[in-house]
Amino acid sequence: MSLAASDCPVLVLNADFRPLSYFPLSIWSWQDALKAVFLKRVNVVSEYERRVRSPSAEFRVPSVISLKTYVPHARYPAFTRFNVFLRDRFDCQYCGGRFEPRDLTFDHVVPRSLGGRTTWSNVVTACLDCNLKKGNRLPRAARLFPLRLPREPTTFELQDNGRAFPPDELHESWRDYLYWDSELDAD
Repeated sequence: MSLAASDCPVLVLNADFRPLSYFPLSIWSWQDALKAVFLKRVNVVSEYERRVRSPSAEFRVPSVISLKTYVPHARYPAFTRFNVFLRDRFDCQYCGGRFEPRDLTFDHVVPRSLGGRTTWSNVVTACLDCNLKKGNRLPRAARLFPLRLPREPTTFELQDNGRAFPPDELHESWRDYLYWDSELDAD
């Protein structure tokens, strides 16, 4: 039986055993993971029960791998639409509603036509309705004010925000590595 690339995703951990990224979660295909194992770039931490065969050998498919060399996180996050949404936790900064990324846009608090720039400190997440309602006006004129003032987040803040949005499917072997630094609930 052959495996599709999506059948056995592999969680990729940094050398410190933390995911390279929480959102999107750092995942490789099982083929890329096996290639990295053979090139001795990663350690296998956990495996699926599934096996793959070559003409001369059989291998269990990795479910969690860790890099042998630590990859430092970027000091400053990239200014992207997705990272703006992640900074704002996918919440419209005008009405406070939580939306799917496809239902969001970003808004220039000070419109570009009035001298506003496309920077961390002037862009907020907005739902389509609020963006349309605010239009090309200043918050005071539109009577729509951001719930939180926009600012540049740290890479750590984006990673922390990403942990609040777990992926749809989590293999049981991943759980210890995704939430090991989370606060535990006391009974």
